[in-house]
Amino acid sequence: MQADHPGSRVVVSAIDPSDPQARECVNAYFAELDRRFDAGFDPTRSISADDDELRPPAGLLMLAWMHDRPVGCGALKFDGEGVADLKRMWVADAARGQRVGRRLLTELEACAAARGVRLLRLETNGTLVEAVNLYRSAGYVEVPAFSDEPYAHHWFEKQLG
Repeated sequence: MQADHPGSRVVVSAIDPSDPQARECVNAYFAELDRRFDAGFDPTRSISADDDELRPPAGLLMLAWMHDRPVGCGALKFDGEGVADLKRMWVADAARGQRVGRRLLTELEACAAARGVRLLRLETNGTLVEAVNLYRSAGYVEVPAFSDEPYAHHWFEKQLG
């Protein structure tokens, strides 16, 4: 019999970005970026991922749940040309080390592939070493900058399918 891995208790599901629990996660993500970035974080300076951009058919927001509590989020913005951008990836401190981020990433990749996405891309800040390590270990390769995201130090892509 196989032991139950902590990550197996994670439930990932799509949610409307205006849902209070979705807002709670995105706000926690913004607060963490503000704490960790040397000059803080202002979401109005960052590339947009507004509610309408994260609702089907334009996009998708997913939450990760453990013990009936949201502990992470991640989103996709579809461009209609077989490319999607990964946005708003965050895992609560209390859930780190339990493969929540990997589970979210896997679910988002599966949703993107089901929508015909061939190239998934993202940008991230160098202080988010956990995220950089996750993306590299999941097969994302660093590429030249494809956006003018002011907070980004790294740009990554992954071919799907």
